[in-house]
Amino acid sequence: MQTVDNQNIRRIAIVGGGTAGWMTAAALAKVLGANYAHIELIESAAIGTVSVGEATIPQIALFNRILDIDENDFLRETRGSFKLGIEFVNWWKEGHSYIHPFGSYGTDMEAIPFHHFWLKQFQRGQAPDIEAFSLAAVASRQGRFTRPVNMGHSPLSQISYAYHFDAQRYALYLRKYAEARGVKRTEAMVQAVHLRAQDGFVQSLSLDNGQSVEADLFIDCSGFKALIIEKALGVSYLDWSHWLPCNRAVAMPCEKNGKLLPYTRSTARESGWQWRIPLQHRTGNGYVYSSEFSSDERALEVLHQHLDGARLAEPNPLRWINGRRQEAWHKNCVAIGLAGGFIEPLESTGIHLIQSAIAKLMSLFPDRGFAQKNIDSFNDQQAFEFERLRDFIILHYKMTERTDSEFWRYCKQMSIPDTLQHKIDMYQSHGRIYRENNELFNETSWLAVLHGQGARPERYHPLVDILSEEEIQRRLKHIQSVIDESCRRMPMHEDYLQACVGSGKTSEARKAG
Repeated sequence: MQTVDNQNIRRIAIVGGGTAGWMTAAALAKVLGANYAHIELIESAAIGTVSVGEATIPQIALFNRILDIDENDFLRETRGSFKLGIEFVNWWKEGHSYIHPFGSYGTDMEAIPFHHFWLKQFQRGQAPDIEAFSLAAVASRQGRFTRPVNMGHSPLSQISYAYHFDAQRYALYLRKYAEARGVKRTEAMVQAVHLRAQDGFVQSLSLDNGQSVEADLFIDCSGFKALIIEKALGVSYLDWSHWLPCNRAVAMPCEKNGKLLPYTRSTARESGWQWRIPLQHRTGNGYVYSSEFSSDERALEVLHQHLDGARLAEPNPLRWINGRRQEAWHKNCVAIGLAGGFIEPLESTGIHLIQSAIAKLMSLFPDRGFAQKNIDSFNDQQAFEFERLRDFIILHYKMTERTDSEFWRYCKQMSIPDTLQHKIDMYQSHGRIYRENNELFNETSWLAVLHGQGARPERYHPLVDILSEEEIQRRLKHIQSVIDESCRRMPMHEDYLQACVGSGKTSEARKAG
């Protein structure tokens, strides 16, 4: 009987550390095991990392669970806190705020999404704002948090949450995890990428320490430099700056001030927006802006004016181009993280896009034959995810009543993709929202932003009229009372977090003490 030659991947080289590199290394080490393939990560301490990703969305909890990471230990080591959503201040118009919550609104009735019943009553002035029907939103406003509690059909059983954390500490945490499972770290810079003459595949890397690294699979986590995917393989980049003009940020941490809130805050400013991310030991801040409408000096001035504590470090300037790689997987190279594309951090999606690319790679993991159909499938999925996320971010800018600056006038008047216009039209007609092909943001997210940005449907789903107005009103009041009672049972976020992390000392501090 003829034996089929083993074509399994034997060596994997990851170029670049940071969050993308070490998330990839940790996941590969966990899933593949030490005996499947040799994994080597090449990074240089001389090259800084882009640490915008201090806020996340709920999918990160799944990634940590796959790695069997203890949540309390993770929060302790990364100085993390819990997150129930994002507050958007001054986006629709100045003086207005809304929360994009995790989880859901109310409960569906008669096989019809809840928000249609709410919409009928809201249009008649007989229901409060949609936030009143979200436990995450109500708890956020009150500064409360708990993990899910087993209480049957109670909203407390269905709490969805994410984290704020120090991204550099998270990368270090994952580095220790990966190295303990056999990943080799090489301190060096890549000087040259060598391609095979016969097919253009990557053959090896020359490092500045004199080493040569060969591998079957190369993963480009080199950030915006895109050392392999662009500089060596020549894969182009799709520029979405005309839809997403914010292309710079200046970041600066400051001292804690006030309660440790369980949500990220995004405040619209004259030429962009400011993030506020509460950690255990400090508050992360940054001003995201467009270089077409603001100078770097003015951006730093705006950030300084709106810090709510004494600054803890010098400003860290960041630059990018919103868009994606034409092909994130080309030949035997997969670009993950900034090398594969970037969409500004408005909805805290940077770390998720890393996680999602890793999951797709594992699902379509190649052998040394590198079947093109698998590569095409990966790229198609990446393109869809980026494009739908792009549309969701554009929505925040497009649907605004602000005309107080040149930047906001541009956003209000700019053309938008047809895919986004279709979603807006569907909602404005009868309040309908459809999630396509498991796109990242679900109906709750689209509803939160559409309503929060001022969209008001002309009508509601006609089948809502199956129930009498009195019955709808009774059910809405009951749901609201359940939400309120559930929230009263939740402890304050800071108290709950303190119970999780104890003294707040990291493992290094505990060993030293």
